[in-house]
Amino acid sequence: MTLKPGDKAPDFTAPDQNGNMVSLHDFKGKKVALYFYPKDDTPTCTVEACNIRDNFSLLKKKDIVVLGISKDEVKKHKKFETKYSLPFTLISDVDTKINNEYGAWAMKKFMGREYMGTLRTTFLINEKGKIDHIIEDVESKNHTQQILDAWGL
Repeated sequence: MTLKPGDKAPDFTAPDQNGNMVSLHDFKGKKVALYFYPKDDTPTCTVEACNIRDNFSLLKKKDIVVLGISKDEVKKHKKFETKYSLPFTLISDVDTKINNEYGAWAMKKFMGREYMGTLRTTFLINEKGKIDHIIEDVESKNHTQQILDAWGL
């Protein structure tokens, strides 16, 4: 599926880092920054998560909910959240169903090797559940600013 701005964001229900089931429709009426990342506790993913953590108050002031999604299991998410004091929800997508629905699961290439993996992508979803922006060229060290700029906040 190729999503574009203006499309309805696909709903999902999956466990968070505490094992609680989270659905996208729970956040209707709020702006949601839904960010897909490859793996907990790896260098670039940690930089991205910590950038969001360090600027979380700015996002909260603008009433933006942050949901991070990777194929890591709930226990791994909990460890990642605890280690870096992450103040936002991490969603476990072990079967890559959500990744696939959003087009974030695709063929990647690293050092000449091809494999299926998560494309670092952020979907900015408005209060009505529609995609306003898609950030495909994520700058991990500056991701919060990218989110705010895309929404003009």
